[in-house]
Amino acid sequence: MFTSLRIVILFSGVVLLISCSVSRKIQKLADKDLFNDTLLTDAHTGIAVFDAGANQFLYKYQAEKYFIPASNVKLFSLYAGMKYLYDSVVGLRYKETEDTLFIEPAGDPTFLHPDFSRQPVFEFLKKQSKPIAVITNNWKSESLGEGWMWDDYNHAYMTERSSFPVYGNVIRWMQVRDSSSIAAMARGEAFIYSEPDINWKVNFSDDTTAKIFSVRRALTENKYFITQGQELNAQQQVPFITNGLYATLDLLKDTLGKTMDTTSTAIRTEGIVYSQPSDSLFKIMMQRSDNFFAEQVLLMAGNEKLGVLDDREIIRHLLANELAEIPQKPRWADGSGLSRYNLFTPQDIVWMLQKMKAEFGMERLQHIFPGSDDRALTYTLRGDRGHIYAKSGSMSGVLCLSGYLYTRSGRLLMFSILVNNHRRSAAAIWEKVESFLHGLRIAY
Repeated sequence: MFTSLRIVILFSGVVLLISCSVSRKIQKLADKDLFNDTLLTDAHTGIAVFDAGANQFLYKYQAEKYFIPASNVKLFSLYAGMKYLYDSVVGLRYKETEDTLFIEPAGDPTFLHPDFSRQPVFEFLKKQSKPIAVITNNWKSESLGEGWMWDDYNHAYMTERSSFPVYGNVIRWMQVRDSSSIAAMARGEAFIYSEPDINWKVNFSDDTTAKIFSVRRALTENKYFITQGQELNAQQQVPFITNGLYATLDLLKDTLGKTMDTTSTAIRTEGIVYSQPSDSLFKIMMQRSDNFFAEQVLLMAGNEKLGVLDDREIIRHLLANELAEIPQKPRWADGSGLSRYNLFTPQDIVWMLQKMKAEFGMERLQHIFPGSDDRALTYTLRGDRGHIYAKSGSMSGVLCLSGYLYTRSGRLLMFSILVNNHRRSAAAIWEKVESFLHGLRIAY
């Protein structure tokens, strides 16, 4: 009896000593690569490193403190999508009567999106001969997220959300100059067009000396101001104002060759048209850090679980149920991380990484997560191909990186590094963070 007890105590003591030793080694790495550098002297930094095999934290520094996570919020939207969207994305639901086809949009952002050549929803609508009525009852959100910066409205990274997105809810403007001859180039002839083609208001600047092609939308209406640039080829994506379903239905008039009306009458749908494999959407959302896809994924998760496209309701549901045991209850404001209202801890993020691994498996996550060839990473971690799968996040004064790291000894680590309130070069800080992770991979 006493011998067994002594063995347990001795074993526990050895584990504790090993754990403390590892923690001290990681602390030395952190001091060398992060804390002793003037780049991060004035910043707030939180770090959590967890060993999946040993089921314990190896290192924590301010891991229980709250930070703005930027695009690391997409980890939580990804979980919601993987939990509730299943294998294929619902494009729309419908009910057909004797004289009308009623359709209920499901928030699918891939509809007529150029990244997806196969368009089952479009083909379904195109072959209909009856009048189409679009049900509006399930939209319960706003076009812009809580805490978004109003003056970013012209940038494609802040695209409006909607129940029935079309073309990614942006207009793609292109400028092509005639380079067929020296004379044509001298004349400065440029052809400017949009995809999709629009009949909304467009004004052109008289300035023909500008170096850069630019398009700016009016703040409160779909009116565009275009300045011709000197580039041979240039393009810019500009979000349009969705006006509920108005913009979508207007753009579809010519594309579908038919007019659709809206209805607020409650209709019980009977059929479903699926659009794309869910993982194809998740992959773009994570690897391109696509804010629009992330917002729509969270909305779609709400629609599938609660019957409404409502980001606040699905967030409340997740925090009260699937995420009820999260270490520190976060302030979760949107699906993409655009909002500075978001507050999460490094420990929260590592907990989510653990949960996703347990529920969905590493093989699937490796297919979805950005790898070492992610454009946000510098040369340091690009050399660790196949050993890191992580989501970056950045905005002014914020830099974050969280994910999975396979060490040289074959251990799987989950980590979260959140840096807030820095005023230095983001590229230089990225190199420091990656140097720390590279050292961790080799040493542990």
